[in-house]
Amino acid sequence: MVLKSMRWMANWKGVNEGKKGRMKWGGFVMILSLTIFSLFTLLLLARYTVKQQHIGFDNGFGGISSFSSFTIFAWKPIFRSSDLPRNSPLHKRLWGPVRELGSLYPHANPRGPYAAPSLQSTGFLFVRIRGGFHEIRNAISDAVAVARLINATLVIPEILSTTSSKGISSEFKSFAYLYNEDQFMAALAKDVNIIKTLPKNLKEARRKKKIPLYRVPSSASPYFYRHQVLPMLRKHSVVELVVSDGGCLQSNLHPDLEEYQRLRCRVAFHALQFRQEVQELATKILRRLRSPGRPFIAYEPGMTREALAYYGCAELFQDVHTELIQHKRSWMLKRGIVKGKLSVDSAQQRLNGSCPLMPEEIGIILRAYGYRSDSVIYISGGEVFGGQRLLIPLHAIFDNVVDRTSLSTSYELTRLYGRESNFVDPPPRPPPSVVEERKLEAWKKTVPRPRPLPPPPARSKYPHNIEGWWGWVAESDNEPDSTVMELRTNAHKLLWEAIDYIVCVEADVFIPGFDRDGKGRPNFASLVMGHRLYQSAASVTYRPDRKEVAKFVDDLREGMQPANRTWLSSIRKHLRRTLVDGPMEAFNTSKPLSFLSHPVPECSCWRGKDSVSAGFNHQAALKVWQSCPSWMGVNVNSKLKEKESDDLDVDDGFISSFFFGRGMENQGAGNNAGKEETHLDDQEELEGGER
Repeated sequence: MVLKSMRWMANWKGVNEGKKGRMKWGGFVMILSLTIFSLFTLLLLARYTVKQQHIGFDNGFGGISSFSSFTIFAWKPIFRSSDLPRNSPLHKRLWGPVRELGSLYPHANPRGPYAAPSLQSTGFLFVRIRGGFHEIRNAISDAVAVARLINATLVIPEILSTTSSKGISSEFKSFAYLYNEDQFMAALAKDVNIIKTLPKNLKEARRKKKIPLYRVPSSASPYFYRHQVLPMLRKHSVVELVVSDGGCLQSNLHPDLEEYQRLRCRVAFHALQFRQEVQELATKILRRLRSPGRPFIAYEPGMTREALAYYGCAELFQDVHTELIQHKRSWMLKRGIVKGKLSVDSAQQRLNGSCPLMPEEIGIILRAYGYRSDSVIYISGGEVFGGQRLLIPLHAIFDNVVDRTSLSTSYELTRLYGRESNFVDPPPRPPPSVVEERKLEAWKKTVPRPRPLPPPPARSKYPHNIEGWWGWVAESDNEPDSTVMELRTNAHKLLWEAIDYIVCVEADVFIPGFDRDGKGRPNFASLVMGHRLYQSAASVTYRPDRKEVAKFVDDLREGMQPANRTWLSSIRKHLRRTLVDGPMEAFNTSKPLSFLSHPVPECSCWRGKDSVSAGFNHQAALKVWQSCPSWMGVNVNSKLKEKESDDLDVDDGFISSFFFGRGMENQGAGNNAGKEETHLDDQEELEGGER
């Protein structure tokens, strides 16, 4: 009996434990199902929210949802109303093509007998290039032209800012850090012979400094190369050129050498393609800018410390930045880079148009012209000298002010650099302790007769007391030596400027704040304007007269001229005039210093009848007498027709939809303001304010 009861108890416990186990598993499955359902619901809500806010732009990672793009990028676009219809007069005035330049097309092909490069060259031309992005691009195109001029085999140029000694990744070799070597060689196969490296015996001779070396200026003439460089090239089989002046061949050449000008265009605008990683990231940023279907403006401030020091614009800044600019100007004066006095009236320089336009002034004239405050402003060039403080007024005028960091991730940017070694800074040394015993012994050794004490030794420099500008500005008149990290950052800046260059060339509207560098030569913005003039002359490229803009802004600030219709009309007529007159003025101001800043008329052709407006012949003013070949008829004109089309469904590869924009600020007063503005625009057109 007892045995039976024990068996019954054991069976009862087993059944009870089985029920408890099934209940636990059931509860676990239920909790897991609810968790999955909750996550799925949150994901759907997030995707719906992103879609409603129009910010689900493509993040370029392929497979990551739109919800990820909402969290990756810091910038959230703000649009207050719908975009303007493309067939509206205001949209055409702000974003439409320039009719007077609509017949100007790129044509850099040879126009006469053009022999292929000889297999038996006179020797090897090795070129080393110093400088920034625009100087490198100018120098490479000049080097190719020089190689053909003296029938030399060109070695892929070495960019000194991107050598392995500058702390960059060992995956790239100088030129390949920025450009595509294979594309460069293939595109110029019919122009010059190009090799990647020197033969071993010539490498050894160069290492032992047994080859002729020339430090050539940008004003070097063809006569110099034919009568001085060529004989040495034939004698030694190799010649080395060091280019540090932003070029190695004079800009304007004799009409008999016009084919060399077109060769420069083929190099700069076709052969020099950035390496794949740079091209892909720039394409992603453009896609993100264009995804909402709105156009955007690219703005290049051009405010570098060197340019501000060269033109004496220090007093336009405050505190630290004024000291840094003055220190740089003093350094440039001692080396003969700039002539004049150390102290310059910066206010007068600004009124003369010699200083850059501030971001606030750019914002004022763009708003006065009619661009709404939700228009997208892409800032090129990265960090503006003077800090983000200078960009605050521009952010107040336009809500959607972005740059490459706003439209890309840190991972995407670091991918450009490759694998780089980590630098560990040595620990700072403590200041030496003062030993009283040493002072006492030195005093005992002095002779009884009084004598003047020797001058104190130079104060030792330690990281704790020379860190920052306040250290080296006060310690020495020379610029401090760059650290390895600074050299690496300079190489990174070339990649950043390459991305900005692509975005600026493809932008709907481009406006520069300054067009000169720290040597008084055309800068990055001038190179962009030259490329846009070559590739799409009818695109909107403003070239504001800084002297006139400074007067407009000062009249507004001082209350001498309120922001009435007369003031607005003056600014609008000025900007419209620069669309056509700007390229004509660049022929006299920029082209003598940099051919790529104005590659017209050598690299362009004219299709159709003469463009005459208000009795002015634009074809004659641009001196473009070459008619476009018949094979360009359909392909080239189709782009302009698509750009001029009023159809809302137009989706051209270059002019397709863009990322942001914003509507009228106050919806209640927006309609009246819009009618008033349209009436003003119509009135200006009747008064003869041509584009």
